[in-house]
Amino acid sequence: KMAGSSAPWIGSAYLFLQSTCKTIALPALYESSQKKPRVFKALKLALADSTGSVNGVDMLKVHCSHPHLIVQLKFCKQENCRQFLRSYREGVLQKSLQSHLQLSLATTTVPLQVELKAGSEHLDKILKDEDHCLECIYREKPDRLPDEEITELEEYLKSLMLHQSTDNNVAGKDCSPLKSPSQPYTPQGSSLPTQLTFIFQGQQFDDRTITPDDHQKFAKSVSKKWKQVARSLQKSCRALRDPVIDNVALEYDREGLYEQAYQMLLRFIQSEGKKATIARLIAALEENGLVSLAEELLGLHASEDCS
Repeated sequence: KMAGSSAPWIGSAYLFLQSTCKTIALPALYESSQKKPRVFKALKLALADSTGSVNGVDMLKVHCSHPHLIVQLKFCKQENCRQFLRSYREGVLQKSLQSHLQLSLATTTVPLQVELKAGSEHLDKILKDEDHCLECIYREKPDRLPDEEITELEEYLKSLMLHQSTDNNVAGKDCSPLKSPSQPYTPQGSSLPTQLTFIFQGQQFDDRTITPDDHQKFAKSVSKKWKQVARSLQKSCRALRDPVIDNVALEYDREGLYEQAYQMLLRFIQSEGKKATIARLIAALEENGLVSLAEELLGLHASEDCS
């Protein structure tokens, strides 16, 4: 009824969290660079508790939508998802989250209100029908890879655990609020005062994320070669697998090449986030002989017109 034995079971859901205490706003805590890793740690540990495994469920993105903190979840095994649903239904996840947040933030209590959705379905209303919940989650395929920020926080947490275990090998308790090794956590983007650069035709350019203007220029000029560029980008972007490229070609066939190219690059930008940089696009254009378009995107045509 759901996945065949050959295909992996993959589904997605959104966990809505809201503090019922007026003095604690979860989105504000998560937006604070100092508190963010503490909230993330609590989420990570509570989710591990809910499935009985550190890898039972993945976080793809954490959205701050006041007053809610919304966590996009990805399940790769049906049994893990079933275990999560039971923990959620029985209030185990909620209690675990409250407890981990209390420890991580070194506060008294963090009373929580939780809600679970898959697509337009409010799973809280049908929790007793576990199979129906599983079907709803299975129908919602994740539309993205883990957010860049999630990857950074995972790495930060790993380095922190290593630091703590080497600092005190005998430590049998991890009740202290999460401490930074020496410096507070800063997201990669903001901790790079010197902007990254790349070389094109012997000149150095600042790397930056792809702008709406770049997006339109690319779609207007790339013509039939958009698929070749997509396959070059595919090497470092799992969201542009061959079936995705073929689907874009079919779905936007009537709208023509501009829309096909636009939609392909949109998928790249959406899945890669801050990593969807101009340097990666320029490299893909160069690889496919589209040097003139690369020059246009870098603003070189105004000063010199290289053929």
